[in-house]
Amino acid sequence: MEKEDGSISLSVKVSRFDEGKFREREYGISLNKRATVLDALLNIKDKVDPTLSIRYSCRMGICGSCAMVIDGKPRLACETHINPDADSVRVEPMRGHPLLKDLVTDFDDFFARLRSVKPWIIQKALKSTRVTSRVMQDPENTNQIVPFSSCISCGLCVDACPVVNTHPNFIGPQALAQVHRFSIDSRDGEGTGRIAPVDSKEGIWGCEFVGACSLVCPKGVDPALAIQELKIEAMKQKMLRLISKGKK
Repeated sequence: MEKEDGSISLSVKVSRFDEGKFREREYGISLNKRATVLDALLNIKDKVDPTLSIRYSCRMGICGSCAMVIDGKPRLACETHINPDADSVRVEPMRGHPLLKDLVTDFDDFFARLRSVKPWIIQKALKSTRVTSRVMQDPENTNQIVPFSSCISCGLCVDACPVVNTHPNFIGPQALAQVHRFSIDSRDGEGTGRIAPVDSKEGIWGCEFVGACSLVCPKGVDPALAIQELKIEAMKQKMLRLISKGKK
């Protein structure tokens, strides 16, 4: 609650995990009324309990390191401001990633899935041996890929996805959104060839279009839309193959 001096008194309820057990620990602290949840956690670690384990870096919503579940919703702690009228805030680790300790989760599997879709531009076959320093892109194509290019790999979309949390083999919304982002990039040599490897139940057809991934993205990326567009393109490719066979 807000005090006369502009500060707020707050109870921070943190789900602690250590030695194989969850324990909720409650901390009473005072903060500036403009403080974020990350500010609150750093205050606890600095002044109250140095054993609290958290992950953070930029504190500016750029690196995605401080992703966690805040009052039941996957969010970035550095971008989530504390409600001055609230008596408490509950903080938990993300549920869609293996837990290491307290609020720190393991991202090895997350990045392995991302690497599997080759999230980088693959150079087109050169028509000559001369290598140019720039690959030009027209403004129209730039406008197409920009909405899917702001991903910071925070993992919130994966955490919110009910399919990931019930079917571990599903590659997940983050990696699939990157498939779409690069498949429509005019500079990429793979193009629509990127779709075939994810044209499966573990890939695009595993998505049930719940849309939770898009709702929690702190950068406004729409993974749910990206996956639906991949499905449309996959169907187009199948129809073209059938038409081609029919002509032979």
